[in-house]
Amino acid sequence: MRALIHSEFGAPETVLAVEERPLPEPGPGQVRVRTLRATIHNHDLWTVRGTYGFKPELPARAGTEAVGVVDALGDGVTGLDVGQRVVTGGTFGVWAEYFVAGAAGLIPVPDGLPDEAAAQLVSMPFSAVSLLHSLDLKPGDWMVQNAANGAVGRMVAQIGAARGINVIGLVRRAEGVAELRDQGISNVVSTEADGWRDEVAALTGDAPILAGVDSVGGDASADVVSLLADGGTLVVFGAMHSPDMRLPSGDVIFKQLTIRGFWGSRVSRDMDPETRSMLFTQLMGHVLAGELTLPVAGTYALDDIAEAVAASTTAGRVGKVLLRP
Repeated sequence: MRALIHSEFGAPETVLAVEERPLPEPGPGQVRVRTLRATIHNHDLWTVRGTYGFKPELPARAGTEAVGVVDALGDGVTGLDVGQRVVTGGTFGVWAEYFVAGAAGLIPVPDGLPDEAAAQLVSMPFSAVSLLHSLDLKPGDWMVQNAANGAVGRMVAQIGAARGINVIGLVRRAEGVAELRDQGISNVVSTEADGWRDEVAALTGDAPILAGVDSVGGDASADVVSLLADGGTLVVFGAMHSPDMRLPSGDVIFKQLTIRGFWGSRVSRDMDPETRSMLFTQLMGHVLAGELTLPVAGTYALDDIAEAVAASTTAGRVGKVLLRP
């Protein structure tokens, strides 16, 4: 079979190349999957560069999320059939024609879900739905998030709207407000505008904002905290702009705020099977109902990995970049 391989860490567009590899055989409890579409995530590119928390042994394959068709079953596998379409979001080495995965980590997908949506269902959408689940908000409650025009921010807004949760989105540029409005996402405010906090208050009708999500860091963390109600919760999801957070101690103390982190991989790993199954069912329902959209910026062959990486790292990209065998 053909697979993307790198023999050194470095720029993905330079070090990744298609090579022939033996067709893998599934062991006990494993499944061989024929890849249909695979997604390029930032953490995949960081892994190839050698700058992520996980460093594979070289030479290494790449990629972690894909949709494919069950091709062969290892001993002891039940609940899956050859020919069944499945997705995975945590199997290393899926940028290939075939990959082997633990059967327990594969999720069957309904026929009505297109490959392009299924290929990106697990990593970011599941993080978004898990994040909302962890906040335990009720219909009518208000929350705020920055990086609202990022992939997860857009998903949180769409899933929140489907659940009756009011989501205030903060963006750094005025253009971002129009971009999200064109995608059907409202309640977005640009923090570069004078009086943006007054605009937030007008949108909420001065209702308490119970939770905030910070994906930016730096001074942007304080912007989110400044909007939280007494007893509110700040969830730290990412650090897009700065690895440090600058928070006013007064707000934290006098509002009695709770600050906690959210790492999607850890949350998914520690989640009980019943909750995970429930959230995936809800997630697929949101996609099938059109409440959650998963756009694709482009689809590239494995041989065109350099072009795919360039597309994936293009500023202002809307949607994920996918690979096809």
